[in-house]
Amino acid sequence: MTRILVTGGCGFIGRHVAEDLLECGYEVRLYDALIDQVHEGVAVTLPEGAEVVRGDMRDAERLRKALTGCDAVLHLAAEVGVGQSMYEIARYVGANDLGTAVLLEELIAQPVSRIVVASSMSVYGEGYYATPEGVLLETVRRNPAEVRAGRWDPRGPEDAPLVAVSTDERKRVDLASIYALTKYVQEQAVLIHGAAYGVDAVALRLFNVFGAGQALSNPYTGVLANFASRLANGQRPTIFEDGEQKRDFVHVRDVARAFRLALEKPDAAGEVINIGSGQAYTIAAVAQLLAEAMNLPELAPEILGKARSGDIRNCFADIDKARRLLGFEPAFRLEDSLEEFVTWVGSMAVVDRGADMRKQLEERGLVT
Repeated sequence: MTRILVTGGCGFIGRHVAEDLLECGYEVRLYDALIDQVHEGVAVTLPEGAEVVRGDMRDAERLRKALTGCDAVLHLAAEVGVGQSMYEIARYVGANDLGTAVLLEELIAQPVSRIVVASSMSVYGEGYYATPEGVLLETVRRNPAEVRAGRWDPRGPEDAPLVAVSTDERKRVDLASIYALTKYVQEQAVLIHGAAYGVDAVALRLFNVFGAGQALSNPYTGVLANFASRLANGQRPTIFEDGEQKRDFVHVRDVARAFRLALEKPDAAGEVINIGSGQAYTIAAVAQLLAEAMNLPELAPEILGKARSGDIRNCFADIDKARRLLGFEPAFRLEDSLEEFVTWVGSMAVVDRGADMRKQLEERGLVT
């Protein structure tokens, strides 16, 4: 393989993927719509040597030209944001699922040897839980009435307490948001296309990606960026529920390397693979870590005690499959990687739009 098309290639993850590919001797073409919510007022610095084609994923003609001469596709283009997806439904389904359908139709005429799609941990819904007796439960849902009453943790049979445990790819999908639905459609459409047309297809289920280069003024870009935007403006980070919900945070450079490995490793073909750090962090602890790294320890997180529709309580990755099939091993731990992130945040003009995001959700009854 020589020339790789990276859709969504001017975005946060896409730029790092392009940089990794170029360093390893690939030719890289980036395809991106450069939408205002992500790129407005931000000077996008692209890796030297990357070719850029601007276009929407639903523009078949532009996409056809971008695919010309490409040997493989890394499909990262997507609208991102659980909360926003719950009210801008047509936008998310159109960009993510129709956009993927247009790409796959164009690939029938211009086939490639491999396509790797960015899926999401959100497709799992809640992660795995274990009962006090050690029985593993794979489909756990919270009772909305219990959540509204501030009882955040899901309960097991006969109201038994449950312990969150790491989630592997065998867990049954349980979609809790429109965003999750669109990501699952993306991954499955790519895998079905690959099986039908003899194309190696791989789906990477990404957990919470962090690092320098995130769109800090886009409140739907990711929790660490949201916290940084608040702190940079002298505001306390805001956290839904009680802050004890657990997530897995994986560095963008590790994610970029995982995409290249998924491109190169023969055993990855036809597989769905988790890409995370393999570590679990509470959201409140992450907010405090970042405040301390930014020398603002007095700006402790504001715990809202309210739930957001589409959110889940706990999900963090089991990455044994990535280790086995890709030779993937995370190189950057969250607690050891905040200095570079903080330095980058300090170099940016950051507009905090977190309050606008909350208002949009509250006006639609999506915060209880």
